[in-house]
Amino acid sequence: MNIREVLLSFMAEEAYKPMTSQELGKIFGIGKREIKDFQKILDSMEQDGQIIKNDKDRYGVVDKMGMEVGKFQAHQRGFGFVILDDDRPDVFIPADNVNTAMNGDRVLVKILKNENHGKKCEGFIERVIERKNKTVVGLYQDSKSFGFVVPKDNKVNKDIFIPKAKRNGAKTGQMVVVEITKWPEDNRKAEGIVVEVLGYKEEKGVDILTIIRKHNLPEEFPYEVEQEAADIDEEIPENEYKRRKDLRDLKMVTIDGEDAKDLDDAVSVEVLRNGNFKLGVHIADVSHYVTEKSNLDKEALKRGNSVYLIDRVIPMLPKKLSNGVCSLNPKVDRLTLSCFMEINNEGKVVDHEICESIIKTNERMTYTDVTKILRDNDKETIERYDYLYEDFKNMEKLYEILSSRRTRRGSIDFEFDEAKIILDENGKPIDIKPYERAVSNRIIEEFMLVANETVAEHMFWLNTPFVYRVHEDPDEEKLMSFNEFVYNLGYFIKNTSEVHPRMLQDILGKVKGKKEEHVVSRLLLRSMMKAKYSPECLGHFGLAAKYYCHFTSPIRRYPDLIIHRIIKEYLNGGINDKREKKLRKSVEVASKQASDTEKIAIDAERDVDDLKKAEYMGEKIGEQFDGIVSSVTNFGIFVELPNTVEGLVHITDLKDDYYVFDDKNLQLIGERTKNIYKLGDEVRIVCSRVNLDAHEIFFEIVEQDQNEEEKSE
Repeated sequence: MNIREVLLSFMAEEAYKPMTSQELGKIFGIGKREIKDFQKILDSMEQDGQIIKNDKDRYGVVDKMGMEVGKFQAHQRGFGFVILDDDRPDVFIPADNVNTAMNGDRVLVKILKNENHGKKCEGFIERVIERKNKTVVGLYQDSKSFGFVVPKDNKVNKDIFIPKAKRNGAKTGQMVVVEITKWPEDNRKAEGIVVEVLGYKEEKGVDILTIIRKHNLPEEFPYEVEQEAADIDEEIPENEYKRRKDLRDLKMVTIDGEDAKDLDDAVSVEVLRNGNFKLGVHIADVSHYVTEKSNLDKEALKRGNSVYLIDRVIPMLPKKLSNGVCSLNPKVDRLTLSCFMEINNEGKVVDHEICESIIKTNERMTYTDVTKILRDNDKETIERYDYLYEDFKNMEKLYEILSSRRTRRGSIDFEFDEAKIILDENGKPIDIKPYERAVSNRIIEEFMLVANETVAEHMFWLNTPFVYRVHEDPDEEKLMSFNEFVYNLGYFIKNTSEVHPRMLQDILGKVKGKKEEHVVSRLLLRSMMKAKYSPECLGHFGLAAKYYCHFTSPIRRYPDLIIHRIIKEYLNGGINDKREKKLRKSVEVASKQASDTEKIAIDAERDVDDLKKAEYMGEKIGEQFDGIVSSVTNFGIFVELPNTVEGLVHITDLKDDYYVFDDKNLQLIGERTKNIYKLGDEVRIVCSRVNLDAHEIFFEIVEQDQNEEEKSE
């Protein structure tokens, strides 16, 4: 035990009463010469949130002092929540109790009221342990003797003071990046220095650049990382040809979107004599080039994943790797990790092999062309790829078998339309349409799923450190609320405490094609836990899979890269005890980091989509559209249009009556007219206004008589 652990153990004892540093020093026999170092240890433990010093300078462990540690999540209206470290319910923080905390800070929270009869646990932020917002992006405003920045992130709801000498040429109306030099104290605002001027809001590209900076996404690679990438030899060494399985004569293709440049998976399909299929999933061997603890590896771990923002990619790896030597470009030799699976007509993997390989893909296929071949029977495309036609037909058959097996075991498939936003050369949105999940997309999805499961199960039984993709059982309370809602629509789950994914899949099957389908699916998704990475194999509820991992995208996801390393180590002689211990720590760090960066990527991607949707609808003000009610709140209803755009009809814009929110049935009821707006209702709306800064779209309901009048004209 080190001194920290000894101190924590001592303070956690039942009989311990808070002590000063001098009293603790006496007990532990700390001499005069060592007392300064001892104080530093106490200060460091306090900084980490392990212990706390009260107003009488006495130390104790956090929970015995009526405190908890967690991450502060601010709301734009001033209040917030602390998400506790130990998975207990969040603590509500009223605006007056936020103290100097800012969104994302690690804080020490004092519990004032415990959870009671559905009322949330309430607290006061005693102290900030660690500041999250080292930099803030916002709009610069100048005045005579100073300036200030209005943060772009509405969760950071206090302006930042900028001394005149620290504005670095920023002008009113420009978006800037501010480095905070003094944190807020009592009634004093945070103070900062302008470190980057992004440009005026309306200038081309500034809008997306603002979002990139807001989420602290790293655009440029450090010099040493680029240098390391530049030094990579594109020629495959002779000894790799000798030691790997040579698959260059095996027919295989990549199938991706037209714009994809980082091609990390290729597929091959054969029909065996016994009637079974032999599916090969061949994944770029990124780990051959990105070695452990190299500069490339450290940067990839820091980034965690690639981020896709409509018209640009912020890659996890430099282009030399992501679009070059690692990308499975057509008709060139590439190093891969292959997973071969023999699959019977029931969709069961009856045999498998994982090996290091060398491949040469025959074609770089697109989803569009494969769909033309399989769905549209397009003669021209079929003729162009005639030598692969039989392979594509076999892929389709195998996809149907695998999909059917997954459905039988209860896997939940949410049919949500993703938006495809089309920009012109100036970055302006000119069209928004649902992204098509055609047969070709589904083939690749299904093949990647079965490969991910096969690899996860294989490594689980080897009992080696690994990174799994896990999706825990739904939150029981949220599921009960969902059950109450769907019960009113004529559906129900028998037992919410022991729910199997098949029960939920069954409900989705029953609502399919009905007007409430979209709403029920959305509500069900909200009651689910979020998938994450974990060193433990906890299963994947949504896929109804016991074993699951991410093996298929090492160019753009760090977990895939680290598990490739582990697989290869096992294939090349196994993992000894010393190495296993080291790997356990590595997979723990990688799981947490990848889960955190994935959330940042999702938030940034959503921000950019919302911005461009708002910009698109800004050109449609006054136009009418048909949509469905996708959400009902106490402040209004959200309506979703067929092109995936969602806007708010604020309760104050429902002018025909005074509406009351029925939270149990998620509906608004007119007091006088008894008119009801509920989830799934079809409504006609007019786009009334757009707030580009907040990425908000506002609709108003078109009254029936007004609608009829316009039709007759």
